[in-house]
Amino acid sequence: MFTGIVLAIGSITAIKQQQGDFQFKINTGKLSMDGVSLGDSIAVNGVCLTAVELGSGYFCADVSNETICRTILKSARMGDAVNLELALTPSTRLGGHIVSGHVDGLGTVLSKEQDGRSFRFKVKAPDNLAKYIAEKGSICINGISLTVNYVEGAHFTVNIVPHTLQETTLGGMVAGTEVNLEVDLLARYMERLMQGDAAAQSVGGVTEELLQNSGFLSR
Repeated sequence: MFTGIVLAIGSITAIKQQQGDFQFKINTGKLSMDGVSLGDSIAVNGVCLTAVELGSGYFCADVSNETICRTILKSARMGDAVNLELALTPSTRLGGHIVSGHVDGLGTVLSKEQDGRSFRFKVKAPDNLAKYIAEKGSICINGISLTVNYVEGAHFTVNIVPHTLQETTLGGMVAGTEVNLEVDLLARYMERLMQGDAAAQSVGGVTEELLQNSGFLSR
């Protein structure tokens, strides 16, 4: 588990194809690897990866075809900058929100406009994720815990302060950039719980009928 508070910007230094999938070598930049052991989880642009090799200033992680297909790692190139975060510990300050490192879908930056010293990003989420995104709720973009400012359909905006722009890869993003999105974990569990016993027979999501039966809407 993670908090969505990026600790360092690293870079991809090697991508090796092996036995049908991939292994990435990541330069850790200023990230302290003290106490990190083989098998530990490290979030790379919001993707939870397992360290299978550790060295001075780098780690290697195996990346499955499932991860390649579902995240922006499918278009990764050597030299790409990446956001890095170590897994949380019992003493970690929970400055962001609970993040699993399991990407729900890919979004697209539609615009980036300056607002004072900050920048306001407008992002389009996949239609199937829109229901999980709420104004003033939390969203994870490339491993960064952010507050949703405004939602309209599958479009939402986030405000990025100067510190976040400097300490993450968001500063280099432009309109058209594809990003990893992870919605609030609590929203996902709430949907499943609201299905009750029907969850065992149905793969459907939240419907108006379900909301009425659960007492959230009047008939």
